[in-house]
Amino acid sequence: MSHILNDVLAKLEPIAAGVIADKAVQTDVDGVFPSHAVEAMASAGLMGLVTPIEHGGLGGTPGDASHVVERIARECGSSAMVICMHFSGAFVLARHGGAEVNRAVAAGQHLSTLAFSEVGSRSHFWAPLSTASSIDLGTQLDAAKSWVTSANHATAYVWSSRPLESEAPSTIWLVPADSEGLKPGPSFDGLGLRGNDSTSIAAENVMVDLSNRLGPDGGGFDIMMGTVLPIFQLMNSACSVGLMEGALSGTVRHASGTRYEHLDGASLADLPTIRNFLARARVQADMARMLWLDACDAVDNEREDAMLRVLQVKAGCGDTALDVLQISMRVCGGSAYRKEVGVERYFRDAQAASIMAPTSDVLYDFIGKAVCGMDLF
Repeated sequence: MSHILNDVLAKLEPIAAGVIADKAVQTDVDGVFPSHAVEAMASAGLMGLVTPIEHGGLGGTPGDASHVVERIARECGSSAMVICMHFSGAFVLARHGGAEVNRAVAAGQHLSTLAFSEVGSRSHFWAPLSTASSIDLGTQLDAAKSWVTSANHATAYVWSSRPLESEAPSTIWLVPADSEGLKPGPSFDGLGLRGNDSTSIAAENVMVDLSNRLGPDGGGFDIMMGTVLPIFQLMNSACSVGLMEGALSGTVRHASGTRYEHLDGASLADLPTIRNFLARARVQADMARMLWLDACDAVDNEREDAMLRVLQVKAGCGDTALDVLQISMRVCGGSAYRKEVGVERYFRDAQAASIMAPTSDVLYDFIGKAVCGMDLF
């Protein structure tokens, strides 16, 4: 984490505790995109957190971005995921984009996102089937993208395709969202993260200029693994950590405030069994937090074990969140199934991490290869 993090979190706090928290339930119940969160962060100058200082940004690190996402996730998983994807795309633009687009990001005038996952290769996001072809008018893109967060609200997509000429697996492009030939799919109506506007996007004869290419032809795999994967893994894990914190806070409030009138007003927390459950959840959440913090340190300081931590952190935090949220539901009992308690929203939002590419199952395979000294690909 950099020297700017404390100032960034101080600016974020009233946004998270006020604007985002106030509309978290509405975002979930109505499945509405959290424009309020994006606008508030833009007004505070936080959308350019990872944008270089020379372009008007704050020059923040992946660890800085991860801490911002964690704080937002304590209040609203959908808002946290939208910001996670924005910073992921903005980090690519910081390294491979031009001055104009980076200035727009820094000014809060450009909402970014990733468009990597596809119907044909599913969670294997590093292997796009979409194509890029050189024709007289420029470069033509054709694709069937899936699960694009902020699909109908992003300014442009950081987009993967097969290369124009290279034998490498992929090339990365910046594709404006208003490009002719882009067709977003149906509105997202999912179990959790209901406000993140995640849907498919079909591209039919979409024309982009060669200057919209981010990095060299065939350089997509290196950008995905070297630039996107570390910051995305940290921030996705931050979502899981934040959701655990938000849920545990609500669970403790419920356990401490719910009374048994026939037992002289004893609370749920007076029961040793309930305290045992809460203790186990707290230990698990703290263990996940420490893994996440260590991974942030490993990436920001380019430690030798950084890639191993990058592989571990999303699977570890995501799966732990499933366990912690299950405990929260159990402690709150029947009340957990009522929306006014709030725990079930965190429970639903936490389900996404383990199946979001790279999935936990894929990551465990990669981790196994890494500890055995085998090539990942």
